[in-house]
Amino acid sequence: MGKKILVVDDEKLIVKGLRFSLEQDNYEVDAAYDGEEGLEMVRQNRYDIVLLDLMLPKISGLEVCQQIREFSDVPVIMLTAKGEDMDKILGLEYGADDYITKPFNILEVKARIKAILRRVSAKESRQEENVIESGDLKLDKENRRLYIAGREVGLTSKEFELLEFLVSHPGKVFDRAKLLKLIWGSDNTGDERTVDVHVRRLREKIEPSPSEPRYVQTKWGVGYYYQEHRS
Repeated sequence: MGKKILVVDDEKLIVKGLRFSLEQDNYEVDAAYDGEEGLEMVRQNRYDIVLLDLMLPKISGLEVCQQIREFSDVPVIMLTAKGEDMDKILGLEYGADDYITKPFNILEVKARIKAILRRVSAKESRQEENVIESGDLKLDKENRRLYIAGREVGLTSKEFELLEFLVSHPGKVFDRAKLLKLIWGSDNTGDERTVDVHVRRLREKIEPSPSEPRYVQTKWGVGYYYQEHRS
């Protein structure tokens, strides 16, 4: 199914033209004809992009955009019949991603939509690369944060690095010497009990029952591994 677009404009001929042209490119198009209706539709549905007229009945486009930003990061392109720079600046300050001045060329509208959707797709791909999820455990690698069942759990730097490494290799067993080298540095010849201490502290923070670990498991006589969990 194509991307879903909401057009909010009180000029029905413009809405009709946009709907026809966008549907030709396999977009799914909904329409609203005043600010209240448009805002409610964004609350109730998931859209990939919103085309939002500046001058709307009931609630202005700027106010709609501002309220949308209180609960959603859906991309918004403002449509305005005015050419003054102030309107454009206001639109962007209120949370719009782009603006198009009426009368517009439909090819320009499509180009702007594609550009924004490409940026969103690239951003989502980067975010996915920086997040590891396993069951109710979520590791945000970029911000170095751990969440379990939506609750943030504070870890030290080495605890985070140890957990991140094990989670990245689910089911694979690593002995203490290997973990000491990988996490504490290639030249580290310290006591391998350092690993045991950090595993114990890590379990105390992330395990419901540290004596019966759910995540970080021990392979007796060998080392440690991460037990993968499905969402």
